[in-house]
Amino acid sequence: MAEKMRAMEIRLNESETRLNESETRLTESESRLTVSESRLKDSEIRLNESETRLNESETRLTESETRLTECKTQIVELRNKERPKVAFSAGIRGEAIGPFTTAITLIYRRVITNIGSAYSSSSGVYYFTFSYHAGGEHRVGLHLYKNNELLVACHDHPSLYDTADNGGNAVFVQLQQGDQVFVRLAANTHIWADDAHTTFSGCLVVE
Repeated sequence: MAEKMRAMEIRLNESETRLNESETRLTESESRLTVSESRLKDSEIRLNESETRLNESETRLTESETRLTECKTQIVELRNKERPKVAFSAGIRGEAIGPFTTAITLIYRRVITNIGSAYSSSSGVYYFTFSYHAGGEHRVGLHLYKNNELLVACHDHPSLYDTADNGGNAVFVQLQQGDQVFVRLAANTHIWADDAHTTFSGCLVVE
């Protein structure tokens, strides 16, 4: 009987020891959990701060992009204000012109549009177009010149079956201030000028 009591006491002591060890381990685990929870809270706080800073940075970036767009718009507007506006269209008054034994420079006396007063006042890339109307019984020959350089031309041959002809040509050309652009009627050719059938136009495209 005494031996059984001692065995039970030993087992009880061992159980208490194990219980104490478990409680110690539980306390340590709880401490570690508390530390982890504290670290998690710190991480969440830092994450929230980072998200706040990111949102602030995105807002500043959006504002900067908006300001940049506004600046670009203002620059374009200023350039458009400063860039000279040059455009003209003119026609020839009268009836038939030519044929002559030598080439002549055409004078377009009917001014339709004249923005900028003189198309050679500013350097840049210009677009020129010219057209004609003529009777089919005569040759037609128009030449567009820059100073003494032939740029483009248009021609038509006489025909017994074609009573009237229309034609023209166009070109982009780089001009410097002071350059002159004009149309010449070739020798032994003619055009019809009544009601501005024959016209000459140009405009500044790129300064």
